[in-house]
Amino acid sequence: MRALAIAATGMNAQQTNVEVIANNIANINTTGFKRARAEFADLLYQTERPQGIPNVDGGEVIPEGAMLGLGVRTVGIRNLHTQGSLTQTGNTLDIAVNGRGLFEITTPDGQTVYTRAGSFNRSATGQLVTSDGYTVNPAIQFPQNATDIQINASGQVYAKIPNQANPQLLGQLVLTNFANESGLEPLGGNLYRETQASGAPIGGVAGDVGFGTIQQGYLEASNVDPVKEITELIAAQRAYEMNSKVIQAADEMASTVSKGIR
Repeated sequence: MRALAIAATGMNAQQTNVEVIANNIANINTTGFKRARAEFADLLYQTERPQGIPNVDGGEVIPEGAMLGLGVRTVGIRNLHTQGSLTQTGNTLDIAVNGRGLFEITTPDGQTVYTRAGSFNRSATGQLVTSDGYTVNPAIQFPQNATDIQINASGQVYAKIPNQANPQLLGQLVLTNFANESGLEPLGGNLYRETQASGAPIGGVAGDVGFGTIQQGYLEASNVDPVKEITELIAAQRAYEMNSKVIQAADEMASTVSKGIR
């Protein structure tokens, strides 16, 4: 009975849907996290009776055929790179991007990755690093005696140095865009990696056309909407239950047939 297999694909799809929603909810307080959405497509159809051909020679074509769908499959899990709300922290090295753009990061093994989480720190050697100790590109080096660090909207980093009248320019933060942000590979740790699907990185300065601005003393919150996630969780749960009811009904029908044969 095909209903068993069809409903089983529905249960598998809704299980994936619930897992995606669970990950969204788990990261509701993760800085710079981008929620995901499971996407589905129907499977191949079996043609019981083709449409568009005459039933008999010389007759009219059949207006409607009989094509039975075989279920559903997961075609992708899309990361939605919409803007999260900005939360004021007052921390000098907390930096948020208001608009498009990701920070470029270099990992200890030399890989170039990208992030929206701007909770940066100064390392023991004075470099600007992420909370995991990865270097921000281009490198910003703080003198040991630097004080009153200021980062303007275009990403220029200034600091006061003793015995200098004016703040010293230490470097320029840059942002990176991609033609298809959803094609970036999430690595965990608030990091993404370039793929063929994302396209090549496009560097620029904050405030330029197509790039957001830098907000010092702020962090971008997760873009997860708890009300929406709970609503989608309930819908996925109900869909899973309905598919299980189909399996139960198909099993009872098959049992009725087997009892009749005996």
